[in-house]
Amino acid sequence: MEPPAAPGPERLFDSHRFPTDGFLLLALLLYAPVGLCLLILRLFIGVHVFLVSCALPDSVLRRFIVRVMCSVLGLFVRQNDPRLRDVNVRVYIANHVTQFDHNVINLLTSCNTPALNGAPGFICWSRGFMELGVTGSRAELVDSLKVYSSHRGNPPLLLFPEEAATNGRAGLLRFSSWPFSVLDVVQPVALRVQRPLITVSVADSSWITELLWTFFVPFTVYQLLAMELGVVSTRLTAADKTEHMKRLRHTSLLPFAPASSQPLAARPRVPSSLTGAAPEDVRITAMAQRVKEVLPHVPLEVIRIDLAQTNCVDTTIANLLEGRVPFFPESKEAGPDLPVPSTSQAAAASGIQGSVAVPPSKPATKQFAKSPVERHLSLQERKRALYDYARR
Repeated sequence: MEPPAAPGPERLFDSHRFPTDGFLLLALLLYAPVGLCLLILRLFIGVHVFLVSCALPDSVLRRFIVRVMCSVLGLFVRQNDPRLRDVNVRVYIANHVTQFDHNVINLLTSCNTPALNGAPGFICWSRGFMELGVTGSRAELVDSLKVYSSHRGNPPLLLFPEEAATNGRAGLLRFSSWPFSVLDVVQPVALRVQRPLITVSVADSSWITELLWTFFVPFTVYQLLAMELGVVSTRLTAADKTEHMKRLRHTSLLPFAPASSQPLAARPRVPSSLTGAAPEDVRITAMAQRVKEVLPHVPLEVIRIDLAQTNCVDTTIANLLEGRVPFFPESKEAGPDLPVPSTSQAAAASGIQGSVAVPPSKPATKQFAKSPVERHLSLQERKRALYDYARR
């Protein structure tokens, strides 16, 4: 039995907060007055929860009191079979679903999460992150965490190898290796989050917005599972999430935008022979043309087959560049159906900005670098050229 295909970024990250089902949307509208009252009430209670958590020392009593007070805020934490957790482990590894995962897990066991992003200061400390004062490379961060873990009196570390939050339903981002370099033994933690009426988190939302919506909904359930999550792993990383959100913000080819609202120049060029095809075939063909512009030596049929599995232009380009998809390069005369800009269009584009380069019609070389770093840089250059050409 073949493993399920890895989901694309549009399935890993939610871009809409409100439900599309008519019945759920009506229920949300009827609940809105109650939710606003809860939001105002919980804001005052939340201040008291923050003060209590700061005043009491870290202990079982403090975690119990704060956990009870958080239930008033609508945050319920459940743990399946806590006997599977090793109390001697110094590093916890967890999947990332919301911006408050470290706070919730800290209600069950004492742990610290280092601050990786954002400026240090009061906001970082008030959110429950640990400041190490390291602003350099990941190697310096790992060294600091090793020194921290060497002191047995410090609480265990809670690390998120995904480095970015997903919706927790379809799959996991590719784990970074540095969290596993701190110590030889780690404790995995499987986290699942559920809430009614609206989505758990939106990919491009700030932590303040997510906190207000958490106070608005009737409850949010955080569940630590004893068994696996039941989701698949992907090759996508936190950088792919950033690229995905940029496309949602700066392109008109949004999956949720109506076709009539897209400018004519921004719509993908589809051959006239495919105008009567199914919408899914048209979408795959448009994505294949984008990949073909970056990799003109790759046969179009090979691109379509891989796109049908990945459903992501960036993932398909990475598969082709890194040799995960075998193919025979086409000759220079191949690919007459590709959209080639005319001479006047090229001259006009070159006059707009001299710093923007037109993507080459063929790759600089068919012998790709052996180093993964060099291949990644080459991929990023091709992607930037593709985006610049699509925007023009």
